[in-house]
Amino acid sequence: MRNPEMLEALSALAAEKGISEEIMLEALANALVTAYKRSPDAAEEALVEIDVETGEIRVIAQELDEEGEVVREWDDTPDDFGRIAAQTAKQVILQRIREAEREMKYEEYAGREGDIVTGIIQQTDARYTLLDLGRVEALLPQAEQVPGDRYDHGSRMKAYIVEVRKTAKGPQIVVSRTHPGLVKRLFELEVPELVDGVVEIKAVAREPGHRTKLAVLSHDGNVDPVGACVGARGMRVRQVVTELRGEKVDIVPFSDDPPEFVMRALAPAKVREVRIHEDTGIAEVIVPDFQLSLAIGKEGQNARLAARLTGWRVDIKSETQLAEEESGAGYAEGEWVEGEGGELMWQPAEGGDAISAAEAGYGLVPGGTVERGADDATDGMAVDANAAADAVIGADDTIDAAPAAEEAAIHVEEQPAPAEDAPEEGEL
Repeated sequence: MRNPEMLEALSALAAEKGISEEIMLEALANALVTAYKRSPDAAEEALVEIDVETGEIRVIAQELDEEGEVVREWDDTPDDFGRIAAQTAKQVILQRIREAEREMKYEEYAGREGDIVTGIIQQTDARYTLLDLGRVEALLPQAEQVPGDRYDHGSRMKAYIVEVRKTAKGPQIVVSRTHPGLVKRLFELEVPELVDGVVEIKAVAREPGHRTKLAVLSHDGNVDPVGACVGARGMRVRQVVTELRGEKVDIVPFSDDPPEFVMRALAPAKVREVRIHEDTGIAEVIVPDFQLSLAIGKEGQNARLAARLTGWRVDIKSETQLAEEESGAGYAEGEWVEGEGGELMWQPAEGGDAISAAEAGYGLVPGGTVERGADDATDGMAVDANAAADAVIGADDTIDAAPAAEEAAIHVEEQPAPAEDAPEEGEL
């Protein structure tokens, strides 16, 4: 059966859909085999041969042995096979074309996870937003949207591809506006030095819609990494901020030295000292008193971003707090109560179990009174750590002195000066 017109139409359809002719011919051959097997007296096994030069179509019937080997072949092309082929093959070919188109779309985006795309907002509801990328649509779930952002129909938006799924209806592309990789890709669009490899983004920490911190490193001593990302008069970083709809961006130089990197990550706060505790993974940061709130940031944001950027747990202390800790001073609020055995117990104001005077770092003097400091100006409960240890040992020889010596002395808030008829110092 010769049908050059069908071959020409097949070639034109392949060119229009962007599908190779080999795929189309394979789909046609499979469709014709299906059509042949529906005809009366059709052989159980058959194949269709198509001459790509003349368009001649032949059905080759086969006889197989028990092992599946071909023992006989013959031409079994039906007389009216052209009509049967036209009726049966049409839907099969169209289905194969749709499958090929879906496969091509999937392959186009399958390797682009972690890339950035630009789409036009088509539909928005409580669950997701659809972005038209041209040949396909991308899904922007609610969880990947920045709170407070507006998604107006018809507006253009850049998004970060986080996943490409293969489904029966074609590829499903999931994009994000909250992923830290979006910021990195946006800078790569604006900063040629990042594409050339002269400058590298080493780490990104982001709280979508609020603030992002980037750590950048230069592989060329003549190139300032921060300046390259900021651009002349801030033009480069301004473009990124505009696309992020006003989200603040902090760019800091990367350092292999953990204390220095933590110090830079806490910018714009000025840090006096950073102590790294590798056993606990904590970076203890000491800042001047007036820089404490700036270092912590609004609702702890600056400290959180610095911790994510550096990988260290950041513990920020002011100079005053550090001095109090190093002096051994401690503070507690509560009251003395009488325990079940008649002994005095310290009940913390914040709750929890009451502790004995010895456990609280106090000594007992004859008469069951609690020994306190003799600072008349504050009437405090401060005692020297060594004196507390001696007093504890004197009260109960079975108590080890070392824990008492290590305990910080306990203070209470300053009280008004005692009245003239107040009890003598040291009495309860």
